[in-house]
Amino acid sequence: MRPPAHQVSPRAIAHWAIEALLLWGVAFGLAWGVAAWTDDADWTGVPRWLLDGIWWLPVLTGAAGLIMVFVAPVWRFRVHRWEVSADVVYTRTGWFSREWLLVPVSRIQTVDTRQGWIERLLGLATIEVNTASHTGSSEVSGLPAATAVRLAEDLAHRAHDLRDDAT
Repeated sequence: MRPPAHQVSPRAIAHWAIEALLLWGVAFGLAWGVAAWTDDADWTGVPRWLLDGIWWLPVLTGAAGLIMVFVAPVWRFRVHRWEVSADVVYTRTGWFSREWLLVPVSRIQTVDTRQGWIERLLGLATIEVNTASHTGSSEVSGLPAATAVRLAEDLAHRAHDLRDDAT
């Protein structure tokens, strides 16, 4: 199966990196706080090896966070693709395993466009194509906002025009 024709916007890398930085920054802060709190307390009943190794928690959390901030968004950008033909919305997503999803335009019930605050700052948006089946629904994130709005309007009009008796 050939890959879909279009990549998401390169600004999506920054979007995903900022989201990961916020999430992993909080996780690192919590891990650091737990390690500091545990180190200062006199804990009875807790194995000594656990107390001695508690400072590995923020180290490992920080290492995982760095990978998720600097490697994962680039990897995700290289994989995530989308395409809309006359009768199908075609997306490819995934990290270690790939998911190719083909959504017939005639089965589309709603097309939603959303924009979080980070997306708004970067001029990006996400469209969500919904069908009656949860597994038949698709999402394309990291699109330029103007493209997402235009695509959502176009898909909604086409879905209305192609509606068949099965939906």
